[in-house]
Amino acid sequence: MSKDIKKVVLAYSGGLDTSIILKWLKNEYGCEVVTFTADLGQGEELEPARQRAEMMGIKEIYIEDLREEFVSQYVFPMFRANAVYEGVYLLGTSIARPLISKRLVEIAHETGADAVAHGATGKGNDQVRFELSAYALDPSIRVIAPWREWDLQSRTRLIEYAEANQIPVPKDKRGEAPFSVDANLLHTSSEGKVLEDPANEAPEYVYQRTVDPVDAPNTPETITVGFEKGDAVSVNGETLSPAALLTRLNELGGKHGIGRLDLVENRFVGMKSRGIYETPGGTILLAAHRGIESITLDRGAAHLKDEIMPRYAELIYNGFWFSPEREMLQALIDTSQDYVAGEVTLKLYKGSAHVVGRTSPYSLYSEDLVTFEEGTGTYDHHDAEGFIRLNGLRLRTYGARRMRTGG
Repeated sequence: MSKDIKKVVLAYSGGLDTSIILKWLKNEYGCEVVTFTADLGQGEELEPARQRAEMMGIKEIYIEDLREEFVSQYVFPMFRANAVYEGVYLLGTSIARPLISKRLVEIAHETGADAVAHGATGKGNDQVRFELSAYALDPSIRVIAPWREWDLQSRTRLIEYAEANQIPVPKDKRGEAPFSVDANLLHTSSEGKVLEDPANEAPEYVYQRTVDPVDAPNTPETITVGFEKGDAVSVNGETLSPAALLTRLNELGGKHGIGRLDLVENRFVGMKSRGIYETPGGTILLAAHRGIESITLDRGAAHLKDEIMPRYAELIYNGFWFSPEREMLQALIDTSQDYVAGEVTLKLYKGSAHVVGRTSPYSLYSEDLVTFEEGTGTYDHHDAEGFIRLNGLRLRTYGARRMRTGG
């Protein structure tokens, strides 16, 4: 990339790697750096990031609490679709990247920056997610990805660069990290090093938000989750903001060992990777949402949602949140949620969240239709004969040919 960049906005965690990137940008590009640190509920104190940025001479420092926007505008829309990647992954890292990218681009506009920069490596999905989102929001934005440019490809080289540039190196960063962690209000993601061999069980110390299900309470806990227009609005009758609600579900799920996932996934860049995910609140939320949909969605609508869900989930995983096709699918999904309202009762117990009850003022469930006792006559059993004969017509024709030909 051409080095004629005067100002860049860096996605800055305040950790060693992004501090090295900050200094590298100054050294290599000779540009002014603006730092942006997002609070997405990762559970870390963010003030040290400000202090480190100030220590490194940064004048424009953005530290923002985006938890409510993250849950209401990104997590909840995704959960309306019941989105899971490859059948199990609740997309906790994937859904955070478009929001971070959006703010990077907005801050670039606010500060007159020429470019944005991120600390994603050249092997992962995040580089794709950050950059596709940035280009969708500002086609002319320039993106700097240091891990694709520099020669600091080992922990030793990073430490050497930090020491040569007077960047403090914490004692726990001098050795190889046992694994890397990404966290936000929806989940934690751990991968690398001790987790790289998929044949080996992950050490218990990898898990941060959930107790071992074996050690979870021996008594089940029953909770209710309330919904309006497809979004969760209450827990046990208490109305909560989106971020507060997900926090509450995380606490409940974590206590009962819910939401652990050991996954070998297919990255968009072409390789397989093994990750350990913890999504306690999201796992409860998914079960509850499907529970309320089971009585409020028409069969055709429900089945259509299930058909498009893998495509929708793949778009998010691959970084296409701001694509026209994702927005089109979102419009369809959101339309289906108009009457997805009511309460779902779940039982939490040793790693599981089971729906045990559901009620809605818009329920399509009719006891009269399904009862084994005598109903009011709205369903005539004789109608089933013609229904079966019509649906069996092509099968009888096919069967007759098979009998004639011996095929």
